[in-house]
Amino acid sequence: MRTILSILTALGLLLGQFAAEKPGPTVSAPSAILIDAATGTVLFEQNADERREPASVTKVMTLLLVMEALDSGKIGWDDQVTASAAAAGKGGSQIYLEEGERLSMDEMLKSVVVSSANDCATALAEHVAGSEAAFVTLMNARAAELGMENTHFVNCTGLDDEPEAREHLTTARDVATMSRELLRHKEIRKYTTIWTDTVRGGQFGLSNTNKLVRFYEGTTGLKTGYTSTAGHCLSASAERDGIELIAVVLGCASSSERFADAKALLNWGFANYALVHPAEGTILEPIPVKLGTAGTVTPVLAEPGPILIEKGQQSSIRRTVELPEELTAPVEKGEIIGTLTVSAGDTELARLPLTAGADVGRLTFGALFLTLLRTMCGGE
Repeated sequence: MRTILSILTALGLLLGQFAAEKPGPTVSAPSAILIDAATGTVLFEQNADERREPASVTKVMTLLLVMEALDSGKIGWDDQVTASAAAAGKGGSQIYLEEGERLSMDEMLKSVVVSSANDCATALAEHVAGSEAAFVTLMNARAAELGMENTHFVNCTGLDDEPEAREHLTTARDVATMSRELLRHKEIRKYTTIWTDTVRGGQFGLSNTNKLVRFYEGTTGLKTGYTSTAGHCLSASAERDGIELIAVVLGCASSSERFADAKALLNWGFANYALVHPAEGTILEPIPVKLGTAGTVTPVLAEPGPILIEKGQQSSIRRTVELPEELTAPVEKGEIIGTLTVSAGDTELARLPLTAGADVGRLTFGALFLTLLRTMCGGE
């Protein structure tokens, strides 16, 4: 395990050099970051650890906790969510819930994602945790688990109309982290890619605050935010040619500026980077095992995730497998038995462990004697 961790740490350090070595795009946002969603590698950053107000980008964490509660069975997709007086009284973006009004989980989520409805976000928070205050405790605990060291939430909406909201702060890096985690929940994408829709049986129209959904090819999400204090904020995700990127901009001077900055970041990322799968096109043949209860064991790639590369390296990718001609039992599943090296020209991109795909026990003396006897008797 220590060997695997050492290899992965070295790989992470190599990938982390991308942002430092390649000149990035010009963006006007005071704070910005671009990451690869699959690996988490930072491709570009600008004041990414500066603590700022996130406005409704806060709802990325709200949605993450709702999705996790759905996955765990704490709440259900068939639930009806009731609006409390507190939820109905929220200002800002809303669908004007009335106290006691009930909407389906689907319509509540849709209203939060598409129209950034503060009333629905609060209703969902209460549905998960019993109160917004209890939900905010969960938000901060989850942020800590994700390593969001510069984030502190005081509400589930991002509204900053109360004095304590001055402590409601995060960073572009932390927003990218929680955005990446939210995108792991594939179900959220059916909401984040909606341009227009309705709720309440078609009686109330919704229009996505994220204009990239309509105007940027491959957009997969994610969330806008604006208050006069926070400025115009955006966590934008898009996927092209098998690579998904997340661009975060905070504190922009205008809505058009945040979308222009996000597009500039995404365009630059798609133009310069690609993903390769380490074992693609590589056949890992079974290895003979001496004195084993099974005659062979098949090697498997311990860490099969993709590798981020510069696009110019695609045509020179090489994969080299190093495995022994045979093994001697016993062999433990997960035991490192070889390596897969991925290179681009003369540059080694990754050296990944190949492990035994199954346990192979050692034959007992009795079993060996019977095998020898069968051999002597012509295999009968």
